Amino acid sequence: MQATPVAPPDAPPGRLMAAEMAEQPAVLRRLLAEGAPRIREVAARIAARRPRFVLLTARGTSDNAALYGKYLLEILVGKPCGLTSMSTTTAYAAQQDLADCLVITVSQSGGSPDLVASTKAARAGGAITLAVTNNADSPLAEAAEFHVDVLAGPERALPATKTYTAELLALYLFAEGLRGGDGTAAAGRLPELATRILARQDEIRQLAARYRFAERMVLTSRGYGYPTAKEAALKLMETSYIPALSYSGADLLHGPLAMVDNIFPVIAIVTDGRGGEALQPVLDRLKDRGADLVVIGPSAQVAAASAGFALPTDGVREELQPILEIIPLQLLAYEVTLARGQDPDAPRALAKVTETR
Repeated sequence: MQATPVAPPDAPPGRLMAAEMAEQPAVLRRLLAEGAPRIREVAARIAARRPRFVLLTARGTSDNAALYGKYLLEILVGKPCGLTSMSTTTAYAAQQDLADCLVITVSQSGGSPDLVASTKAARAGGAITLAVTNNADSPLAEAAEFHVDVLAGPERALPATKTYTAELLALYLFAEGLRGGDGTAAAGRLPELATRILARQDEIRQLAARYRFAERMVLTSRGYGYPTAKEAALKLMETSYIPALSYSGADLLHGPLAMVDNIFPVIAIVTDGRGGEALQPVLDRLKDRGADLVVIGPSAQVAAASAGFALPTDGVREELQPILEIIPLQLLAYEVTLARGQDPDAPRALAKVTETR
């Protein structure tokens, strides 16, 4: 198990998280230049095995990356996908016939025992197994038949930031590789756009000042943006301790909309594309209820909301926008936490490797 990272006693609050958020453009650039060839090779070898179905396995932040991978594989590759329930293997010892199935396990550390056990069980059940980690020497990488290294470098902050965006890009490149594509050209602008977003931290600081006293938040999106809503909610909860609920826009209309009022903010991630179009009726209903609506997305949508952050997504494919969408929300979690007098580097009750079983 990795040791819990500890900042020097005189380090300013949030130093580790700030440094790792700032590394994201370089991580994306490295993955495109150095990791993409290996990912294409792995994808080609797996494609030759012709898997019929895909299962994705993960916990925490990596579970949100796996959900993004599910959207990619279903939409771009046309493979039916599911998210696994690991307790069926680890608690109930269920034995499954996984012939012709690809099982992808996503983990920053590759060290959680339930992820390793599930991967071993999947391999024993006849599955093609792929581990996507930030640690090529991890037990998970050893347990899987194939491995993809997201090349994010050592992550010292407890809240995962650079590993999340690296996992998203690695999964995108893998999905493109499965269907015989490359993906690097379409993703080539991401490092520069990420740099531009990070340079606008003052805008996020103003949002944080507005919502520092929020007692709860709701986050919503549709399609490719839905994993972003879930990951942003997780970041807000684990750093600032604000209860943050995440819903698909469609699910929000099926009951939870009743709790929305003008007291607490609703953050909508509006992906520029079909997902954003599908979310529009939800945005209209939220406005009708007088919600304090914060939009992360295209400038026109931000202008029509109570507040927000306009993303530079012109010419960026919809399936790649989540890699940019999460960055201002990472910054928001960081800035809200500082504004509330807490240290995002030291969330209570968290460790870098969570050993679930």
